[in-house]
Amino acid sequence: MSKKLRNVVLVDDNETTSFLNNRLLSRLDVADRVYTFTRAEQAYDFLWGSGDNEGSMALDVPQLVFVDLKMPGMDGFEFLEQYSQLPETVKEKTVLAVLTTSMHSADTARVAKFAGVEYLAKPLTEEKMQKLLKKRFVEN
Repeated sequence: MSKKLRNVVLVDDNETTSFLNNRLLSRLDVADRVYTFTRAEQAYDFLWGSGDNEGSMALDVPQLVFVDLKMPGMDGFEFLEQYSQLPETVKEKTVLAVLTTSMHSADTARVAKFAGVEYLAKPLTEEKMQKLLKKRFVEN
């Protein structure tokens, strides 16, 4: 694999899923830091604040964000919608990946409208992670 990512963000209301994904990412040693959120609103505010600044994240912009679609409060679609409103200079620093159990064609079609967003079926596995890293993070 290429160099380690600075940080990965997991947004999923299922704490077991987040725990397992966190363990996988630790075992693969792909990031210096993994942030976990159970609510999309909290994750969005932590990462980008109100969207009028260059990101409110204290440390650094996220390199990779996994977001679930079906969550209470702000769901994954709303998260994608708000993310899509961010300035290009902010978005180009982040790879956004939907990580969901839904393989419903209506959901995949809705996500496909957002350019550059990856769509992965749960569970996150080493193979899926390696594929994503190769596709989006390998130095050319």
